[in-house]
Amino acid sequence: MTASADRSIRSYVLRQGRVSNAQRRAHETLLPRYGIAFQETVFDFDAVFGRKAPRILEIGCGMGETTAAIAAANPQQDYIGIEVHTPGVGSLLKQIDALRLSNLRVIQNDAVAVLEKMIAPASLAGIHIFFPDPWPKKRHHKRRLIQPAFTTLAATRLQAGGYIHAATDWQEYAEQILAVFGAAAELENTANGFALRPAYRPQTKFETRGLKLGHGVWDIVFRKRP
Repeated sequence: MTASADRSIRSYVLRQGRVSNAQRRAHETLLPRYGIAFQETVFDFDAVFGRKAPRILEIGCGMGETTAAIAAANPQQDYIGIEVHTPGVGSLLKQIDALRLSNLRVIQNDAVAVLEKMIAPASLAGIHIFFPDPWPKKRHHKRRLIQPAFTTLAATRLQAGGYIHAATDWQEYAEQILAVFGAAAELENTANGFALRPAYRPQTKFETRGLKLGHGVWDIVFRKRP
């Protein structure tokens, strides 16, 4: 079974949320410059970035603050952000432009389709999945992104030694992710259970507020076996 075996079940819903004028303007004017159009064949990222460098894929960039901060702090690596929601894409595009980030580009499309079609096997140094939708109701758990089929697909796109890093503030989802990653033969845990937050992942304002209120955040970091 592949990750696309049942594409009628998606890990997101395209809500008709408000798009600000600034986000809309950024989406219209900056997407042609900093965006990468979805295609059905493996994409030449060397041509876009103009170099060969470690590539990190982030799935679900949200409003892009964390994505932009990581790319700005690590200019020696290239980043590909995937986000489906137009407000988030517009926000991230504004930050790429304001910070003049030459090592970050955006794809507005379904992440599973991007992994399947555009990303070559064994080409990624890392995959980030920060605070994916937890779909907390039990009947919606099938919509969660991190499932065995998705994990198998993601592992094929990692280089030997490449990592996959998920973070969530839902303990039950964190335990599921830990179990799913742990069951993948291609992956090994970098920690004894949950990992400490790596220095490269900034602590968000939302996360800081939650921690002050006693809410937990769990990081799960696995590497692809040699």
